[in-house]
Amino acid sequence: MGEGARLDVHDPDPPRSSRLAAAEVLRGVGEQEGAWRLPRRRTGMPPVVRVADRFLTGQLDLRAVEFPYLLEFVRCRFEEPPDLRQGKLAGIEFAGCRLPGLMGRNLSCANEFSLAGSTVEGLVDLVDADVAGSLSLRDATLRVPEGIAFHADRLKLAGGLLAQRVRVSGELRMAGGRVGGYCNLGGGTLDNPLGHSFNGTGLHVGGNLLMTECRCRGTVLLAGARVSSALTLRGAVVSDGRADDDALDPHSDPNATLVFDRLTVDGDVQLDRGFSSTGTVRMVNAALGGTLSLSGGGFDAGGPDLADPTGYGRALRTDVAEPTGYGRALHLDGAQVGGDVIGRQARVRGQLRMVDLQAKGSLILDGSVLDNPRADAVLGNRSRIGSNLTAREVEVTGGLELRGVTIGANLDLRGSRLTRPGRYRHQPAGKPSLDVGGAVIGRDLICARGEKEFVAHGGVRARRAQVGRMATFAGAVLGDKLDSHALNVLGMQVQELVVTPITPPRGDVTLRQVRCTSLEDNENFWGATGRIDLEEFRYDSLRHPIDLRDDEEVARRLRWLRQAMRRTYRPGPYDQFAEMLRASGNDEHASAVLEEKQRLRYRAVAEGRGWLRPLVLVWSWLQRAMVGYGYRPARAVGWLVVAWLLGSAWFEAGPRLDEINEQDHLPWNAWLFTIDLVVPIVDFGNKNRWQTSGASQWIASGLIALGWVLATTVAAGFTRVLKR
Repeated sequence: MGEGARLDVHDPDPPRSSRLAAAEVLRGVGEQEGAWRLPRRRTGMPPVVRVADRFLTGQLDLRAVEFPYLLEFVRCRFEEPPDLRQGKLAGIEFAGCRLPGLMGRNLSCANEFSLAGSTVEGLVDLVDADVAGSLSLRDATLRVPEGIAFHADRLKLAGGLLAQRVRVSGELRMAGGRVGGYCNLGGGTLDNPLGHSFNGTGLHVGGNLLMTECRCRGTVLLAGARVSSALTLRGAVVSDGRADDDALDPHSDPNATLVFDRLTVDGDVQLDRGFSSTGTVRMVNAALGGTLSLSGGGFDAGGPDLADPTGYGRALRTDVAEPTGYGRALHLDGAQVGGDVIGRQARVRGQLRMVDLQAKGSLILDGSVLDNPRADAVLGNRSRIGSNLTAREVEVTGGLELRGVTIGANLDLRGSRLTRPGRYRHQPAGKPSLDVGGAVIGRDLICARGEKEFVAHGGVRARRAQVGRMATFAGAVLGDKLDSHALNVLGMQVQELVVTPITPPRGDVTLRQVRCTSLEDNENFWGATGRIDLEEFRYDSLRHPIDLRDDEEVARRLRWLRQAMRRTYRPGPYDQFAEMLRASGNDEHASAVLEEKQRLRYRAVAEGRGWLRPLVLVWSWLQRAMVGYGYRPARAVGWLVVAWLLGSAWFEAGPRLDEINEQDHLPWNAWLFTIDLVVPIVDFGNKNRWQTSGASQWIASGLIALGWVLATTVAAGFTRVLKR
């Protein structure tokens, strides 16, 4: 049809000259004579019916009509919604048009279907339509506020969905649709607050699904969808998610902005580089073939400020723990990721929940900010990470709960700061800042200083964890309360344990049943403000061995042990220390350790003996001074010599002894007589030939008894030497 002046499709009163009955468009098709003829663009191309700059009155009715011509409407305004239901068209285009709606249910279109640049003030209905080409919504505006603006359930597109810069007020719905090519909504605006802005439940996309720099108010629902390539929302802003109908369900996410449950993506998923969500991003049981990128993204659960949820200065009760804090910002339970999960410089306000997550690559959160005070900032129990889980230089307000995780390489929290940890819901005790109880870590657990010191105000718990190589707390700050645990690694198995914090741990420390090959420690660690539980703690060696001549180091470590156990007697740590020294060939220092153990043992025994306490302490002193509780047999030789000298001096200066047999004429020798008394078993022929009386008799008996005790000790020590 001939073109006149350009029609303003938004003019509420279009000129009469532009008016054309919609039926006239179809009536002229096939006429050989009349006001217009079918133009042909080139040989071999199908004919095109082109209508430009017209106000079409009445209804364009192509319902159940087979129309083998391409229809082009350029800058046209329609009085009534075109009816294309059950029609079979060669192709149709509305370019820069204004429509009150479009009825195209069960439409079949052999070429492209286009609404590019058009404005539709009503429902676009393409349910069960079949388009052999692409569907174009470039720069289109679709308006049905608080309703469904674009309804295309089970739509089949052989080509792609081209919807760059589309503006939709209402719901864009493509549940169960099939798109053979890619789907591009880049730069678009989908506005349906508290409802679904994009409903793609069960949608299949043969290429990429691109929503770059989209602005979405309302939930983007892609539950059960499948994308054969990549899904990207890079730079997108999503907010005002649909209110959950089942808000009482503890696993639901009220006001979720992205719902990707059971989503399957063969390529990467990109929620990064300026992506922002105010509401939960939910990807429960999703399967991603590539990388999940969260770097530079902002994820806000949208929950109230726990310090002042009302905005009027009224805080929540502090005695009731809210398990999710602000709410879930990211919900990845059961998700499977074929590549890495990369979240560098991400900002998360609320909980990052990833229980049973499986990632074949690494999970990287370096430089991120995780804000969920007095709750779990990260809840990732039973997750499986194929390579590294790194969270270096991360600011965490809340706790990291990673119980039962399996990590193929390193868990690296170097330089991170963990403050204001969560609380148990039904217990008064607070949670640790980091909980990796039962974790299996292939290489290293690193809670050490990076550019800044590692800080865990709630302490670290790694009960029954298995670490393949090293667990290090070098340069760490552990704990901030005297009545809590600063470090609890009960039952940990590790090759190298490094506990060299920069300040003494504030709270108790538990090393019970820990098994390690090498131990590196410092005075700050042993100066913990609480008790250190060392029962059944086993270590084979020290990172810095004790020199055979370094008595000062042994004395210092014994002082550390006494301080750690708050001066209570526990034999196990001393036995372990001595065993380690003896295994390294340092028997002398091992004996010193065991001697100290016995001294503390007798002191502990004496405390419960009442009036016998002085006697126990004296007996302890005698054993320690004379034979070192049996660990210093060389002292017995010295005491034997002293006894011989003192006895000899007495018998030399005292009254002369009488011979038992007057017929014997032996020369008197006080030295030989005394040595015969002191040394048992061996008889030099003196003690049985002289008669002692008075004080000499008592002294002789004492020397005999003392000789037996000391000689037995010497023999036992000599026997141990022979065995070695």
